[in-house]
Amino acid sequence: MTRYIIITAIAAFSYIHCQAQGDFKDALKKTFTAYDTTQDVQKKVEASNKLTMIAKKWNSEWATHYYNAYSKAVLSYMEQDEKKRDAYCDEADKELDEAIGIIGKDNDETYVMRALLANARMAVDGRNRWQKYGKIFNENLEKAKEMNPDNPRIYYLLGISKFYMPKMFGGGKKAALPYYEKADGLFAKETDADITKPYWGKIQNTYMLAQCKTEDKE
Repeated sequence: MTRYIIITAIAAFSYIHCQAQGDFKDALKKTFTAYDTTQDVQKKVEASNKLTMIAKKWNSEWATHYYNAYSKAVLSYMEQDEKKRDAYCDEADKELDEAIGIIGKDNDETYVMRALLANARMAVDGRNRWQKYGKIFNENLEKAKEMNPDNPRIYYLLGISKFYMPKMFGGGKKAALPYYEKADGLFAKETDADITKPYWGKIQNTYMLAQCKTEDKE
């Protein structure tokens, strides 16, 4: 009888745990999709605020903090005020630290996120920050590549870096195109079936790839 009670309790606990997992994944995916697919800044802010609430509700899930960090990093690029841009980066750093703490170590996705954040910091004041954060950006992408060279977000971010780099320093559309093309092929192998397996960047990479294939009007 005691054995039966124990088995029943374990089964009940497993069921509740699976239900909680499903709830967090559904909420996270729905909110992230809303964030990632809108170009309206205010709607992005609203979705990012919801991601913050999700991270607080499911505080022990690394993915909730990871996507919240991503949302703040991207909002930093869209903000005009330098102090607010850095404040978004501060929030993103904190959330990423939470995610890494739950995982217990860095992986290729957290290294990519570190690179994204370094680039966001650099974008606030490129003239005075490029040496410090440019190095951090490259170092983290190298670490990510060592762990998983097939991560498309590595090449997407390298494409971004090349695209916005002045042509006199080796940047521009032609320099960025090979990175976006490589990322595109790798994104094609990913699915959005599991939100805990990051797939962000595909929409943005497709857009940037198209931009690289258009001719500049001199």
